[in-house]
Amino acid sequence: MEGIESRRLEEKERRREDILDAAEAVFAARGFDGAKMDDIARGARVSRALLYIYFKDKRELQFALCLRGLDLLRQRFAEARGRHARGVDQIKAIGRAYIGFVQEFPVYFNALASAEAQHTELEDERSLCHQIMRAGGLAHAETISALVAGQRDGSVRKDLGELLMVAMTLWGFSHGVAQLAMTKGEIFAHEGVPLTTFIDHAIDMATRSIAA
Repeated sequence: MEGIESRRLEEKERRREDILDAAEAVFAARGFDGAKMDDIARGARVSRALLYIYFKDKRELQFALCLRGLDLLRQRFAEARGRHARGVDQIKAIGRAYIGFVQEFPVYFNALASAEAQHTELEDERSLCHQIMRAGGLAHAETISALVAGQRDGSVRKDLGELLMVAMTLWGFSHGVAQLAMTKGEIFAHEGVPLTTFIDHAIDMATRSIAA
């Protein structure tokens, strides 16, 4: 019986991931506003009724994609940190990892940007909003670990104050740079500024503000 129940749970999780894969594809093609639950059901090869058993509406699908994206982002941050010994270099790598994540996975970025304006259920620990906040906290923890490493090895200033605030400020800076890189490419090209040069310059500026 345990084997049967285990297989049922595995099948349920596979179907949920299939639905999220379909939602990601539909959102990428049509945007969140233009996406329809029927299109997602067809993409996942499930009935509309079954789709609603897993996700009650597009908002739940969007938030589930946020969780998927944040988990991937945390992994990217951890990998970026692992490639460098000094804390300040880890911070640079995290910044590049974030901008690379946004460029590679715009659906996750757009889902997160939209969800940030909808965090209305933070008091309910079971809510998707609360889960997103926790997942975001794990990503911030990678940045904090890099800052701590830098303060220990002497590459990061020790007078920065509350490191969570520093991590969130660096995230806000990187978020803005990523948005510009995504939406203002033609302007940069018109001004003769390669996007890679702009990104390098921005990351260097941010890093200088914390470097020892």
